Amino acid sequence: MATETDDIFDYIVVGAGTAGCVLTERLSAAGHSVCTLEAGPRDTNPLIHIPAGYIKNIYSKKLTWNFRSEPGPGVNGRSFPLPQGRVLGGSSSINGLNYVRGQSTDYDNWAAAGNPGWSYNDVLPYFRRSEKRLGKADPKYRGTDGELPISDLDWHNPVSDALIDAAGAIGIPRNPDHNGATQEGAGFFQRTIYRGKRVSSAKAFLSKARRRPNVSIRTHAQCTSIILENGVACGIRYIQGGSGGKIRTVRARREVILTAGAINTPKLLQLSGLGPAHVLKAAGIEVVRDIQGVGANLRDHYAVRMVSRIQGAPTINTKVQGPALAIQVARWLVGLPSPLAISPSLVHIFCRSDPSVDRPDLEFACAPASFREGVVGLLDKHPGLTLGVWQERPESLGHVRVKSGDVFQAPSIQPNYLTDERDQKTLLGGMRIARRLFRAAPLARYVEAETSPPPDVESDDELLAFAREKGTTVYHMIGTARMGPRDRPDSVVDHELRFHGIGNLRVCDASIMPSMPSANTNATTLMIAEKAADMILARTALQ
Repeated sequence: MATETDDIFDYIVVGAGTAGCVLTERLSAAGHSVCTLEAGPRDTNPLIHIPAGYIKNIYSKKLTWNFRSEPGPGVNGRSFPLPQGRVLGGSSSINGLNYVRGQSTDYDNWAAAGNPGWSYNDVLPYFRRSEKRLGKADPKYRGTDGELPISDLDWHNPVSDALIDAAGAIGIPRNPDHNGATQEGAGFFQRTIYRGKRVSSAKAFLSKARRRPNVSIRTHAQCTSIILENGVACGIRYIQGGSGGKIRTVRARREVILTAGAINTPKLLQLSGLGPAHVLKAAGIEVVRDIQGVGANLRDHYAVRMVSRIQGAPTINTKVQGPALAIQVARWLVGLPSPLAISPSLVHIFCRSDPSVDRPDLEFACAPASFREGVVGLLDKHPGLTLGVWQERPESLGHVRVKSGDVFQAPSIQPNYLTDERDQKTLLGGMRIARRLFRAAPLARYVEAETSPPPDVESDDELLAFAREKGTTVYHMIGTARMGPRDRPDSVVDHELRFHGIGNLRVCDASIMPSMPSANTNATTLMIAEKAADMILARTALQ
């Protein structure tokens, strides 16, 4: 029962990331009281709002969860930092800013897997709802009245232009709108940048909601468990102020909504006794419900960065180091195009790893820049070009598992990168296409040398060995509370995102994705939150 000191709201939203910000706005705008809990701080750090601040924020100890993967059997026993946003706006405050929706077939497959209402035609209105497309927009596919501005690149470089021409030379067409009728092709990424500044979900959505009297946003609030009574979620316990802080509770009249992301959502569920019995027992946690799917089905994009040294044209390397940086800062301050106001990757190429593949299965994220030892943020002194490539729909499956009942102990995270042979084959195809791009006439005139991997790394075995040793995560973790029918053993939520077997509990973030969309995941997470709001409010999207 609630005590006299318990605060009571209609809805509790756990996690003020991409989805949590949208849900807080939509539910409170409908007149409901909402308490949103965020473990991190407010988004006041100025580097959040400068797009180039990405290279610092992604490694921040204050703005991210400092997770690491377990050593991976498919990547020579290496482990990786897995930063996730720990600040208002979540990962939308620290990510690479590119807005990519994926392919229509991705969502048709979700529906075909037993999730009615999730086909592409069903979800397209929700993509459009949140979007304020700046520039050319086909109204059939794009929204122009939403809160989140989606802009085109305004800083161009001859090497980037040559790369798109090189794609055309090897048969990959130019595509001016990868979020429109079709994804396939080459062009420039669209970004969540407006007037030279990042627009996170906190900026776009939470800034509206926080002005309402029916909204309470609580930062530095580490959730410890879901309050469950007779099989119903009634509230949340949390610690205010970090380890050693005060234990508090907040209760929900209607629902508890988890939007903590693909690592923290299954972690909180498991800490609350909802998860695989063998995992909970090993961690000393009482089993409330044995649900095998909680923490299973983890997927992430695994990328290889192919690098060349550039001659005959400047790249970002020479634009933002030494005295040249002051010039770019001045340009940014007065609103002129500048590499300080771009996303880390400028050029996209969506293509097929092999002509026999029925639709694109590769994403290239490319930038006229190169980094020493492959470390993002540590630029080479010479001009460079990086082609990052990954399998769009990875089949390698991993897991997230708590190690103990201590909320401040990180869980075990095992993505199992490159353990599925299909991922290996697709990535090899992508690496060979990268080689063809470097050597195609429009780009070859700028390529002084292929540096990573060097040209003598040529056979499938050699290229795959390079991928295992030098590849890295793209920070796109999904699937650990997957959506699916109740009779499917690894399903966690139904098609309305209601937790199987527990009342008044929903999961509304990247955890619910049953498979990886052919995309960076932020746009899909926005869509999930928009659709979730309508389901919670019993509304139907206007087509």
